[in-house]
Amino acid sequence: MAAFNLTPSDPSTFILMGTPGMEAAHFWISIPFSMVYIIGLLGNVMVLFVIGKEETLQKLMYLLLCMLALTDIPMSTSVVPKALCIFWFNLKGITVGGCLTQLFLLHASAMTHSAVLVTMAFDRYVAICNPLRYATILTNSRIAKLGLVGLTRAVLLILPVPLLLSRQPFCANCFIPHTYCEHMAVSKMSCGDTTLNRTYGLVIIFVVTGLDLTLIALSYGQITRAILQISSKKAHQKALDTCTAHISVMLTSCIPFLFTTITHWFGHVIAPHLHIILANLYFLLPPMLNPIIYGVKTKEFRDKVGKCPCRI
Repeated sequence: MAAFNLTPSDPSTFILMGTPGMEAAHFWISIPFSMVYIIGLLGNVMVLFVIGKEETLQKLMYLLLCMLALTDIPMSTSVVPKALCIFWFNLKGITVGGCLTQLFLLHASAMTHSAVLVTMAFDRYVAICNPLRYATILTNSRIAKLGLVGLTRAVLLILPVPLLLSRQPFCANCFIPHTYCEHMAVSKMSCGDTTLNRTYGLVIIFVVTGLDLTLIALSYGQITRAILQISSKKAHQKALDTCTAHISVMLTSCIPFLFTTITHWFGHVIAPHLHIILANLYFLLPPMLNPIIYGVKTKEFRDKVGKCPCRI
């Protein structure tokens, strides 16, 4: 195969190593990788299909769920197919252009995903704190515009990352100890000064993540205060139930992200293969779990999923 003829001295090609030190277990690692990816892909396609087919589901809450699915699919798809090529066929080579494209799609999808979570938090805030004005404040067109703003933000902020890297001279022996092209790993392959690249990457991570988490925290702070002021137990429970699915989805994204960040900071004391597996969880688990969470937590959606196969 072409992969076996690649020479590491070719600076136009990077070599993705997969999980260094566990090459013999690549086939076994690929089994949960492929299963989680397929379940997530089918789940998100089902979400889009059911909501598109059922007119009763074409309302704000499910529009947000569609937006989440539309970010989950490219986020996992930008990583998993290439990882499986490494695990199954030892096809480790990737061109510089292909690597930078993967990097852009991956990080832009993740940033758009974060923006959708902020929009969902705002949706829950308006639903609980201003229920009488919910229909006027949050219309389908307004939410679609917020989604477009989130996508535009991601593209504009992430695009400089591959553009800056494309201007860098890359050395020979470009072995990337990972299953995908991660920004910091690619920066280390450069022979030039990557101070600007690294600084920009860190600023984007901390500013965008910090802003999004702050907005979500503020929303839920107001939601918590509003819920505590509700005297009726039934209304109290109903208000909590409306937030459960979003909180669960948020945790499935935040927990793997925190683990990934910690492994980056303390990478010198964490086994490389463990760091790589944890980094992949951030792009594998949310796309698989999000449709399941909404299927379990939302009775209306669950009922429609059950009825759809009978109508096909």
